[in-house]
Amino acid sequence: MLFDLDGVLTPTAEVHMRAWSEMFNDFLGSYSGDGDTAPYTDADYFAHVDGKPRFDGVRDFLASRHLDVPEGTPDDAPDQETVGGLGNRKNDAFNKVLDRDGVEPYPGSLALLDHLRDLGLPLAVVSSSANAPAVLEVAGIADRFDTVVDGKVATEKGIPGKPAPDTFQHAAAALGVAVADAVVLEDAVSGVKAGVAGGFGLVIGVDRGAGDALRDAGATLVVSDLAELVPEDVP
Repeated sequence: MLFDLDGVLTPTAEVHMRAWSEMFNDFLGSYSGDGDTAPYTDADYFAHVDGKPRFDGVRDFLASRHLDVPEGTPDDAPDQETVGGLGNRKNDAFNKVLDRDGVEPYPGSLALLDHLRDLGLPLAVVSSSANAPAVLEVAGIADRFDTVVDGKVATEKGIPGKPAPDTFQHAAAALGVAVADAVVLEDAVSGVKAGVAGGFGLVIGVDRGAGDALRDAGATLVVSDLAELVPEDVP
């Protein structure tokens, strides 16, 4: 079982959404070049950012608005108006909210994890976020997973991020499980597309707002909460 993190196991997708919105709208308000500087919205998040590696999300949103921003480097300071700087500015905003408010797993997701622990199935987290280990620790569920493939691992190993299937495939290999025998659980369209492209045995969409877009992306099954996957006779 290969779980996305934000929006599937924990409600941190909402924190990411707020951090992206604050960062992009601050940037758009001060940008003086050519392109569309209308306010950033949740629709932009789902269309261009959700589920992707951070810097890919910056690039794709900027491209959608025809905004010309230098690439810079991943080490750029958050106050620099580069792809690297904007991505790091967003990351700083996310970490501030996480440190301040903490996070707890969705009750339904915890119920499914309990059930899967009883079944003894190998579990992995596959997240585009470099913050995944910190979120798992704060949420108290880090010990539930045999491996974590996050944005940092993907960068270090040169693994393409979602919607490419490579991070999920890497996690399945780390678990010693054939792709056809693995299940992907995702709330993002880009993640569902990754699962479908990778030929996984089952791709489950978790509807936290993307709705029919998950089915359109190829999800085998869409649920509103992971508790729906726990058999009714399980205490």
